[in-house]
Formats: sequence, structure tokens, C-alpha cells
Amino acid sequence: MTTALVSLLTGRTVRPVVGMTGEVTLQGRVLPIGGVKQKVLAAHRAGLTEVVLPRRNGLDLEDVPESVRMQMTFHLADTVSDVLVRGLEERADVGAAAGDGSGTGNRGPEGDRGDRGDRADRGDRADRGDGTVPEVAAA
Repeated sequence: MTTALVSLLTGRTVRPVVGMTGEVTLQGRVLPIGGVKQKVLAAHRAGLTEVVLPRRNGLDLEDVPESVRMQMTFHLADTVSDVLVRGLEERADVGAAAGDGSGTGNRGPEGDRGDRGDRADRGDRADRGDGTVPEVAAA
């Protein structure tokens, strides 16, 4: 769910070959889960080639049949940042995402605003253009 929300807010696509599971705290830590063997086998059956798991579930991979382990790549995550690095595609507009100040990319010569008005007024993507999302004050 966290990866889906970040994808929506940043416009970055979730990588279609990656499955992920885990619990995320409000502080962004990834907590261990149960049923790793069943979840990995389901991901394998679905055709996924990579799985992101909580680091503390790393030893549970021994329960997964070796034939399945050999066909898949496993990424162990401690934080939600670790998950997002593995789970999301790179941005297409790298120059603008890198914050090079050009304001170009796919946004037009006017930069972020263009003739479309202020992002906050439009209510669409809330990213800063560098892949981060600003904090939102409580209403």
C-alpha cells in the first residue's frame, strides 16, 4: 500500500516484476511478517522475479524450495526507502527530477507551474519534482 501511494504521489511506476510484503511503521521502518514461504511461492506462480521482504524475515527464505530461490532475486529491507528503491521505476524526466534548475523536462519552458496554475490549487501530484513528497500539515 505504501509503495502504491508513493507511486501515485510521485508519478513513478511500480516495477511489474517486483512483489513486496511487510508492515511499515509511521516512522518508516519495515517490520517482519508471517507466511514468507507461501507469499514467495505465490509471487513465483504469478511470474514475479523479484521480491522485497523485511530484513528480519531473511532467514525464513530457507523454507522456500531451492528451485524457487534460484529463479528469484530477494531484496531485504529495513526502511520504506529501501523498498521504494527496489519497487519503483526511475523517473522519466531525470533532468527535472535531479533538481538541475532547468525547469524543463516534460514540463514546458515555464518549469513546474507553466500556465497550469499552482500545484497546491490543482490538487494533483504533490511531488517536488525530485521524487520527494513535502510534508502536509494537519488540517
